[in-house]
Amino acid sequence: MKLVETLDTEFKSALKNKDAEKLSILRLVRSNIKNLEIEKQAEASDEDVVEILQREIKQHNESIEANKTANRAEEIARLEKEVAFLKQYLPEQLSSSELKDVIEDAITDTQAENMSDMGKVMGKVMSQVKGRTTGDAVNQMVRDLLSK
Repeated sequence: MKLVETLDTEFKSALKNKDAEKLSILRLVRSNIKNLEIEKQAEASDEDVVEILQREIKQHNESIEANKTANRAEEIARLEKEVAFLKQYLPEQLSSSELKDVIEDAITDTQAENMSDMGKVMGKVMSQVKGRTTGDAVNQMVRDLLSK
């Protein structure tokens, strides 16, 4: 079953069960999917949906940080719950050791030696790990490995 279909099924289930929290976040995700489909004039692929989910998670995490400075515990709890809900639809995430192996292979393949080669390494790694980790995590690990 495609990810879009899974989300639609979840939406219908939440609607029947009157689960307002799930409905809210699923409406947001479905809206983003529909906007993408209109923009592309094609059906959203699983990769597109994963990108949307990752973008939402990133935005939620930024909101969590902002709410921490404002001491809004209830809002933080709600956002963290939504992040956990969204993460269940992402593909299995890479562990840091798996990510390190992929990056080291990319460094070897591209013959990268220093930070000026970071773009080549990032391009190769991101195409391999798309949806299974964040760009920030890749960026940080590539920086660490190339600066050694």
